[in-house]
Amino acid sequence: MQTYNIQTAPFQELTATPTALAANLSFDIIIDEEISLTNYCNALFKKIFELPQSQFPDFINYQCSKVKNAFSWLNKLEKLIALNEEIFDNQKAKSRYIKLYTIIENKRKEVNSPGGKEGKSKTPKKYINAESEERYFSYQEVKQHLNILKEDGEKILYLTTEQYAFQQTNIEFINQKLPPFDEQCKKEIEQIYALRKLKNDLQKEQQQNIPTELPYNKIKINIQVNQFVDMFYQLHRELFIAGKPMIEGSINDITAIIIHSFVDKDGKEFSPETIKTILSPSKTNKRPKPHKRLDISKLL
Repeated sequence: MQTYNIQTAPFQELTATPTALAANLSFDIIIDEEISLTNYCNALFKKIFELPQSQFPDFINYQCSKVKNAFSWLNKLEKLIALNEEIFDNQKAKSRYIKLYTIIENKRKEVNSPGGKEGKSKTPKKYINAESEERYFSYQEVKQHLNILKEDGEKILYLTTEQYAFQQTNIEFINQKLPPFDEQCKKEIEQIYALRKLKNDLQKEQQQNIPTELPYNKIKINIQVNQFVDMFYQLHRELFIAGKPMIEGSINDITAIIIHSFVDKDGKEFSPETIKTILSPSKTNKRPKPHKRLDISKLL
């Protein structure tokens, strides 16, 4: 049996059977190994991709007849499809995806409101946007179902299937006191996208406002510049530990640290060229005279 890398949905009733006990090879979910949740979801997916789309309604009806709680089973099937949307994309089977959603929603309305066309409508007539021979369309019910769904993707998919179902159905009655059903679905989808973009923009703004470095002011030195820079020279060129200079790095590295961290006694920035000159081994005349030099070795 072909397997799919799927996320499972928490079915309470596993409508599976071994081949020997199958009553309908076309519509039974056949598992000849252990009937586990993973194997069941995988076999269900295999069936979804094997069946012609024209047989989807009969397949859903057949499976619902085999469970005690058809409404719960339909909800889990919808969840399974939503969790594994990428498989339909990879298999180039988006039409199957949309058609299944439409059939599941229609069957759920039928299961939840038995008793024919009039019995189906628990929603007051004034909240029904339109009716066809097979079903009615109520945006109030759509909003109630949206409150159950948690992910934006699930909401957009549900609204899109309802919108397409309305547009492809032969409508017999339209409530002129309510906005067009498909327009309401369209506006809700646009609102979800707009809010998602706003949330993403706010998150980016908040991330940008998080300081990446500790705030600081440059430290003022109250000695001569050449005396101060000469201390770095000693650590870099004259004082060693285990054969290595006490501070390692290029003249450019040390210069960058000094000019980005310190200012002179008047609060003025250092000239990079001045710092580099003092740090250069050949520029002994730019470093302090011996009697003015701060000998770091005496401090160690």
